[in-house]
Amino acid sequence: MRVLAIPLRTRFRGITTREVVLLPGREAAQGAAGWGEWSPFLEYDDEVAAPWLACAREAAAGDWPTPLRDVVPVNVTVPAVGPEVAHDIVVRGGCATAKVKVAEPGQSLADDEARLEAVRDAIGPAGAVRIDANGAWDVDTAVAAIRALDRAAGGLEYAEQPVAGAEALPPARRRVGVPIAADESIRRAADPYRVRDLEAADIAVLKVQPLGGVHACLRIAEEIALPVVVSSALETSVGIAAGVALAAALPELPYACGLATVQLLTDDVGVPPLLPVDGVLPVGRPVVDDAALDRLAASPERVAWWSARLAAVQSRSEPHRYRR
Repeated sequence: MRVLAIPLRTRFRGITTREVVLLPGREAAQGAAGWGEWSPFLEYDDEVAAPWLACAREAAAGDWPTPLRDVVPVNVTVPAVGPEVAHDIVVRGGCATAKVKVAEPGQSLADDEARLEAVRDAIGPAGAVRIDANGAWDVDTAVAAIRALDRAAGGLEYAEQPVAGAEALPPARRRVGVPIAADESIRRAADPYRVRDLEAADIAVLKVQPLGGVHACLRIAEEIALPVVVSSALETSVGIAAGVALAAALPELPYACGLATVQLLTDDVGVPPLLPVDGVLPVGRPVVDDAALDRLAASPERVAWWSARLAAVQSRSEPHRYRR
């Protein structure tokens, strides 16, 4: 087990350092395969963290389906930063789609509008712009905000998780002309199919770690019967490779995926790191750099903390496998 602490370029999701655990499999000594990433966020309890561990074990075992494509289109992710920084992130990102974080605590709708205007200017009229509110709004606020941000962006591709919970999505969806994507209402829900049953969303956002791995996500994608966007959980190239494996195995991939988040890290373990070129990521596993494992090693205190957490999660029964 290798515990890493990687600084972020910009505060994202309230953190400035990303802690991850890499678990070796049989082929880890060869570098190109055999590593799995386990990186639940610090506030997640053992029950929530268990599917993340199942995903890491699947990756370490090399148990991924045969890909149907060689590359996966991706979006650049724009944190809740000022318009100048947002513009620069999009230009440097080199993608034709941008996902913009909005509804950040302590910021206003005017801040979000300025960020969206800068992103549209950077990506050009032909680019696609989507927003992610992480469930921060109530229905009325979401409706007003989506309409305003749709104007500021010169058209939104979709709005991701504007309200919390699957039950609050349908009323918002009926009142706006922008497609609605569900993220937390799938990956943090006891029943991810509730979104389908309520006709709560136009798009399903799937993340391989929170949902238990590539094969688990393929089952959900088939059974939820919605267009899928594969997104990341702020991982290193090891974790991103699992998301790419899912995207590469989906029968259809109508949207760019949110898998270009290695750009948000100041360093990485992949050689080369999984960074987009011309808006796409290659399918396959990165070589893991031994020097990076040493360079990014967390403190002994954090290693001990993660070791205890791993033991606690391992003591749980096999995580629930969603199926309907």
